[in-house]
Amino acid sequence: MLGGPTTVLDVLGRRVVCDPTFDPPTDYSYLQKTAGPAVGLDLVGSADVVLVSHDLHPDNLDVSGRSYALSSGSVLAPPSAAGRLGGPAVGLDAWSTWTSPDGVLSVTAVPARHGPADGEVDEGGFVNCEVSGFVVTAPGAPTVYISGDNASLEIVREIRERFGSPDVAVLFAGGASVPTKFRGRPLTLTADRAAAAAEILGSPHVVVAHQEGWAHFRDDASATYRAFDGVGIAGRLCQARLGTWCSALV
Repeated sequence: MLGGPTTVLDVLGRRVVCDPTFDPPTDYSYLQKTAGPAVGLDLVGSADVVLVSHDLHPDNLDVSGRSYALSSGSVLAPPSAAGRLGGPAVGLDAWSTWTSPDGVLSVTAVPARHGPADGEVDEGGFVNCEVSGFVVTAPGAPTVYISGDNASLEIVREIRERFGSPDVAVLFAGGASVPTKFRGRPLTLTADRAAAAAEILGSPHVVVAHQEGWAHFRDDASATYRAFDGVGIAGRLCQARLGTWCSALV
């Protein structure tokens, strides 16, 4: 984890970067980034695949992150985001699967709901905007679920039903909210709902991202720990410092 949603996976020697955000602290007028990435682009290096859960909000794809994604060999995103990004971006509908040219990595796009169940939908029928989660698989490697900005436990249950219990769950939490959206109700998992999602998934390893570095995140890592500890699953939670690997997964 590098801060915000940005997560780096190394799968059988292939580097996968999700939602790159590499700008320094910045005021984007409606969102304020309060901390830069824990690791710079020079140490992250190039990605074999960049996953973009959505492109319309700078806390998931900022200016530097966009440039980084478009310089990568493969970019996977929701169809609407891929159309706006252009270049190497490939749009994936929910439940469709992309396979790397060497046949090693498979990435399946899965649904995400970026707000409450009764939230107003846009012209495309999406709450807030079109968002994808992803399931990454490779022969002999752990299965990894990346939630994207999903606030729905109903969708989490559907992921479990379709894929079984992922070896690793990367959950975007933080209880993100802004006053102008859905009366300030959470747009992502809160700490308590992240713990509930982890219980539903049954994953032995859970990485919680998207909970620090931005002013509109309401629940930080300490709140997440309390929520997981409160239901007796703190042992599943990766608590590595930002910019370091989760040792249980190496």
